[in-house]
Amino acid sequence: MADRLPRSRSTILVAVLLLTMALAAALAYEAWRAARSHRATAERALRDYASFAAWEFTASSKGKMYSSILYLFNPVMHEQPLRPGERLEDPGAILRPTAREKLCPSATPFAFRLDPSTGVLVFAGSAPSPERQRQIREAVKADLPEYVRDFGYRTITRDSGVAPLSLVYQVKWGPHDTVAAVYGVEFCVGSLAASVFHTVMESGTVLPPALTRGLPNDSLFSVLVWDFAGHPLYRSPHQYPATYTGEHALDAYGGLHTTISINPAVADRLVIGGRPKSRLTLLGALLGLTGVLVAIGLLQLRREHELARLRSDFVASVSHELRTPLAQVRMFAETLRLGRVRSESERARSLEIIDQEARRLTHLVENILQFSRAERQAVRLSLRSCALAPQLREALDSFAPLAAPRRVRVQQSLDERACAIVDLEAFRQIVLNLVDNAIKYSPEGGQVRVLLRTTGEWVRLEVEDEGPGIPAGDRERIWAPFFRLERDVSSAVAGSGIGLAVVRDLVARHGGRTGVDTRHAPARGSTFYVALPRADDVSGGDADQSARAREEADERERATAGAEERT
Repeated sequence: MADRLPRSRSTILVAVLLLTMALAAALAYEAWRAARSHRATAERALRDYASFAAWEFTASSKGKMYSSILYLFNPVMHEQPLRPGERLEDPGAILRPTAREKLCPSATPFAFRLDPSTGVLVFAGSAPSPERQRQIREAVKADLPEYVRDFGYRTITRDSGVAPLSLVYQVKWGPHDTVAAVYGVEFCVGSLAASVFHTVMESGTVLPPALTRGLPNDSLFSVLVWDFAGHPLYRSPHQYPATYTGEHALDAYGGLHTTISINPAVADRLVIGGRPKSRLTLLGALLGLTGVLVAIGLLQLRREHELARLRSDFVASVSHELRTPLAQVRMFAETLRLGRVRSESERARSLEIIDQEARRLTHLVENILQFSRAERQAVRLSLRSCALAPQLREALDSFAPLAAPRRVRVQQSLDERACAIVDLEAFRQIVLNLVDNAIKYSPEGGQVRVLLRTTGEWVRLEVEDEGPGIPAGDRERIWAPFFRLERDVSSAVAGSGIGLAVVRDLVARHGGRTGVDTRHAPARGSTFYVALPRADDVSGGDADQSARAREEADERERATAGAEERT
């Protein structure tokens, strides 16, 4: 039940994180859709402005051309209808010098008068060919029923197959709204409208002033005008990209076609609030950031599960390590208390085992306390410059009883001149953890080599064992708290998984570094090393203390050797 609740909570957290990611994706998508819709609306408004400008430009041009065409027919037209006996004006009156610039740019333009009742066609100027005269007669008579008196004139544009036919004519009315005559000229919208288009572009009001805010037309838009045959009639000096365009076609004047393109640089001024900027990059970045945060959350959740499992394994390992020495201490203490020993040697052996197990318990408890202080950032070091060889020799001597049951020989090769700035208790803890790890994984009756040497600016401590070695992929992970190799978890080798973590933490606090030497193949064991910053030679009391420590160690070695000889 206890294991089921955390799993249920983790499932809920995973579901919440995934739903958060889905919600963020949905919100980003909706924001992108809204921004795209807003931008599309603004662009449609700009294209509508362009269409309106095209219509207004054409309408303004048409109004100015209307006056010019009426001016052409002014000599032959009167408001009153033709009175009985009144003669019709000669069409040559239309070809006066002041109207020449509004006619087609040929050397000999013509004007005509047609009597619809008789079909008689009279020309002034250079009369066209008979075939052309026939086309003019038929075109006017066919179009005449569409003439509306209020219009003032009509234009005819046809493709005759040889040369396009383009005419503009006006009706002279007789009594009782009868058609007395038709006056007309060849119509060239290019000649008639070139100045008109330029005038409208320069000074015409094409877009509402509330939008343009005083900007000239050529800064707002560009204009292209074609005739019915696709020939360009007018092109504004500045041409803008066809991003926001609008068109308008005018059936009159030979089917004028006007296209206006809004200047993209001023498009924001024409739309209230301006065109919305693209938010795709920002939305993508926010969505990506949300994904990264969700991934980090899932990773942290996974790491929390892994840490919980490691801590559970740690508690089980520590409980197992505590149980065995405690059981030994209790058993031999009870043996002594009940007087079950048969000789003095058995009593000494029982006391020796109790001492070994007590040392093992002390070492384990010190590791746990040191690890706890490191977790709480409560480690305080008292650094001093000292010779490391005597300290290392003393730590190894104190550890000898723990190595004795496995009959592992500890070989020492120590540089007596090696000096470093260390905390003595922390250094002792480092040495004991490394040697304990080496003895634990070495075969029974094997050998552990401890080397202390000076290399440049570093003092290097190496502990080499004859164990199974460390796989290359795990040589960094073994320094992590609670981590143990899979082969060790399922083996009989006991361990808490914090010894090497304590070593790395203490060495790092000394400004040193740790590692596993990869010079040997895994089958030949491992070499764990610690590099500490080198210090100058010790002086004064430290030197005397180191000398005394060496003398005491030598005396203990001599005493041990004598006892072995007597045995």
